[in-house]
Amino acid sequence: MDRKLIERVSKALADETRLLIFEAISSAVSMNCGELVSLRGVTPATISHHLKILSDAGLIECKREGQFVYNRANPKVMTRYTRALSSFTKPRKRSARKSAKRRTSTH
Repeated sequence: MDRKLIERVSKALADETRLLIFEAISSAVSMNCGELVSLRGVTPATISHHLKILSDAGLIECKREGQFVYNRANPKVMTRYTRALSSFTKPRKRSARKSAKRRTSTH
C-alpha cells in the first residue's frame, strides 16, 4: 500500500462520525444511506459526504440497486492498511556496507 493511500485511509477513519459509519457498515452485509441516517441521526447529505470519503479511501464499496445505493465494507483495504501500519514498527535491516562503516567509525 502506498503512502498516499495510507494517509487517505487514516484521514477517513480519523473522523468520529465516519468511524462509526464504517463500523456499522462493517458489522452488516450492506447498508443503504437511509439506514445510516436513522442510525446516526444526521442528514442524508452529511451521510453521503462521509460515504464518499470512505469510498475514496477504498474502505467501502457502493452498489446501486434500483433507487437505493448499498454500501459494504472492503476488508482487503483494511487488511492492507493494518499490515502497512504494522510494518512501521518493524526494525529495518541496514545494508552490510552501512553497518561496516558504523563499526569502523566508532572504534
